[in-house]
Amino acid sequence: MKTFGSLRALAFFGAGMALAPSAYAQEAPEPTPDTDAASVEDDSVLIVVTAQGREQELSDVPVAVSAVSADQLAKSGTNDIRELNQVAPSLLVSSTGNEANGSARIRGIGTVGDNPGLESSVAVFVDGVYRSRSGNALSELGPLDRVEILRGPQGTLGGRNASAGLISIYTAPPEFEAGGYGYFTYGNFDAIRAEAGVNIPLGTTVAARVDGVYFERDGFYNDVNNGGTVNDRDRYLVRGQLLFEPSDDLSFRVVADYSKKDEACCAATFVQPDFAPLARVSPGLDTFARPLPGAPALTSTDNPIINVLLGLGQDPRALTQSTFNRDIYVTPGRSYDGETEDYGVSGELNWSFGDVNFTSITGYREYSNTQGSDTDYTQVDILYRAPGDNAGARAFETFTQEFRLNGSLFNDRFDWLIGAYYADEQLQTRDNLRFGSQYGTFASCRIAIALAPTLGPTTVNPGNANCLGAGAQGALIGDPANPLDGAFGPAGDALVNGLNILSQIRDRGSTMDVYNQNSRNFALFTHNIFAITDTVDLTLGARYTNERKEFDATFGNDNIFCPQQRALQNATLLNPTFLANFPAALRPTFQGLGGGLVSLSCQGNSTSELDGVSIDDEREEDQFTGTAILSWKPTDDLLLYGSYSRGYKAGGFNLDRSALQASPVVGNPAVTGSADNLQFEEETVTAYEIGAKYAKRDFSLSLAAFRQEFSNFQLNTFNGSVFLVQNVNACGTDLGGADTDASAATGSCNADDVEPGVISEGVELELALNPIRDFGMTLGLTYADTKYQENLIGNDTGAPLDPALRLLPGDNLSNAPEITATTSFSWTPRLGDGPARGLVFVNARMVDDYNTGSDLLYGKEQDSFFVMNARVGVTDIADAFSVEAWVQNLTDTDYTQVAFNTPFVAPQQTYSAYLAEPRTYGVTVRAEF
Repeated sequence: MKTFGSLRALAFFGAGMALAPSAYAQEAPEPTPDTDAASVEDDSVLIVVTAQGREQELSDVPVAVSAVSADQLAKSGTNDIRELNQVAPSLLVSSTGNEANGSARIRGIGTVGDNPGLESSVAVFVDGVYRSRSGNALSELGPLDRVEILRGPQGTLGGRNASAGLISIYTAPPEFEAGGYGYFTYGNFDAIRAEAGVNIPLGTTVAARVDGVYFERDGFYNDVNNGGTVNDRDRYLVRGQLLFEPSDDLSFRVVADYSKKDEACCAATFVQPDFAPLARVSPGLDTFARPLPGAPALTSTDNPIINVLLGLGQDPRALTQSTFNRDIYVTPGRSYDGETEDYGVSGELNWSFGDVNFTSITGYREYSNTQGSDTDYTQVDILYRAPGDNAGARAFETFTQEFRLNGSLFNDRFDWLIGAYYADEQLQTRDNLRFGSQYGTFASCRIAIALAPTLGPTTVNPGNANCLGAGAQGALIGDPANPLDGAFGPAGDALVNGLNILSQIRDRGSTMDVYNQNSRNFALFTHNIFAITDTVDLTLGARYTNERKEFDATFGNDNIFCPQQRALQNATLLNPTFLANFPAALRPTFQGLGGGLVSLSCQGNSTSELDGVSIDDEREEDQFTGTAILSWKPTDDLLLYGSYSRGYKAGGFNLDRSALQASPVVGNPAVTGSADNLQFEEETVTAYEIGAKYAKRDFSLSLAAFRQEFSNFQLNTFNGSVFLVQNVNACGTDLGGADTDASAATGSCNADDVEPGVISEGVELELALNPIRDFGMTLGLTYADTKYQENLIGNDTGAPLDPALRLLPGDNLSNAPEITATTSFSWTPRLGDGPARGLVFVNARMVDDYNTGSDLLYGKEQDSFFVMNARVGVTDIADAFSVEAWVQNLTDTDYTQVAFNTPFVAPQQTYSAYLAEPRTYGVTVRAEF
């Protein structure tokens, strides 16, 4: 149900559609001083893109592509790919618990979760070179030439396969004219940003360019306990380039860059009723049931886990302040400090001989990131990563090589392209995730809360190591002859002994886990345009991809209490012979308590049984993808097209030790050397699209309607015990609600009835209007109904869906709003007779309601919101200087990026949330020479 604010914002956009165009078309070339736009309105809009592997006017490209010019990027304040959200409604870029975990979504489809073993659904390329994960591009970009955003599966041209789309970023190249520039910005949160560059021609055939960016800023969160701020900025970029053009037919460009970040990231706050007023504690042990009317609010003291947190030292202000109060109460001594280093070199050769063009793009990159964290996001010391070289570390070394040949035959009736692509990627992740000094008592309180209805209100006492009140402990080891009267006999002894073991888990866990994955990707592709008539073209593309991944891992762990707990409970509360001595009505309760003790003692498969264990595995895939497009230009200004395409994203390995654990309750962890539980299958998509593009110098319009069907959709989520990667499909046979129950054993499907599990369909509109000199407006509108099908199952063998995902059937995907609109207004009038110009620029984005949690739990919904940016100033003063005042998030709109279950507090759950940035503002001074 839409809120009043959503309807009002949508009405605002609707009212402007007659005047406002799309935020992602490049602005039309400016008319000469003695002409106006009307006198040249019959000329084509010369917006050149390379979306199909060759230079084409945007209006002639029969695919859904958005092109954002350098001018538009500068006006919108785009410094990294997250800020593209303001100019592309089908795109959503967000980051969560780590800067390296940034995820891009197009049409509601993206990689869900923070696992580096999953490749990006939206691939990112910078100057034609693939960035291993989209989060790797969350850094300063420096001066840009343009950005192209291709929507829908990409699988028949160069570079990496992508199932949802790609972002191609083109940096500003060297030029054969001497010049330089410098920018300085100061803003709130003590933000200082300096950017400078110089371009030097070295003769008539060689030009060089060097650009540098430095940015520092205080964080948006205030760490009350440790001092300082979190989510700060302290980063820089240096990029050097050489361009060699000995003739019109040959050019070679070399780009080398280095960037570094030393920042604290990423904090979260408790979700309060002001953000999720309907969120309530779920009844019983079923954390996924719809909360009953009257259930306590998540952070109310009527929620028993809140009293435990308070008893263990949680500052009560964190539980009563607004969700969007950015004071955070981090465990004393814990830190979010991290470091990111990213560098590489690439070379692009373009050589034309006759009617044939040859392109070679070679790239080598290294990327590393470490990030400490107070991983439970509370003041209580439950879970942490100590900052350092092994703190959630990930490192990529990537070599890529692409070759393309393209040309034309038969008097330009046949435009052909063939190519090959090779990538070798070495990924290493290291982790030191450990239980904190208060974990044992906190986890024991989870069991004590479950016992409280039987043993009374004094059962829970966080002041004792095992969290049991004295009376409760006495009752548990009471008279074994009367088990129904509150004395559990031998079962009570097993419970107390189990709690005593659990309570000793303090500062235990990973001493260092290391995962290595080598991925080698080889592809052959072709993309050809046949001119059937002067106005009708047929485009056919095909790609063969071979993907091989080799994986190994070695674990270090000092949690000796996990095997002790498992041995005790397998001999008592989980042992049928032992349970036979008790009434049948009590056995399920005892089993549940015994299972809870083992699960909490071994949470995340943390056990010394893995210490020194190594495992390895490999997988190989062969995939054919392709596209077919029929396009027609009934006039020079109008293009109509229809397309079919098939896309692919590689399968891989879940780089998380918890997924090795077949069962958190019984059996042993993965000491046999098997990595079978870590594998997940490749994701494929079949897509259909029809569209129209109309382009004049003063007006352009594009429309696209699409349907995308995803099989083996890759979803990374936490199921209450382990982080798993679940392939999602649907069953063509009605499962009778078995996919929505709490059982992992129900809801299977015959393999012959397996169907795509995710469907994305909708309409996109883009308009650009430049009716007079110095004035432009844009509007973009996306309606994307991106949802899971009914009757969901797991992999394509028909296995049941994990019960943690039972809210998914029939609902929209996380972070997939149905309606998104963007608009912008630009006015740059001349000031007097000189070169100076005024600048007034405003852009805005309106987003519909959506759920931010991968499990779609209630209380993680984000209401519709509206974000506006503005920039005013005077530019081209004496052809050299500019002064601009700017503001991002003008209305200081509060919204979240992702809400999630606060770790380890289910079933008496609370939620936490990563907040989006508040209002920022400042002044920028520019100088050019």
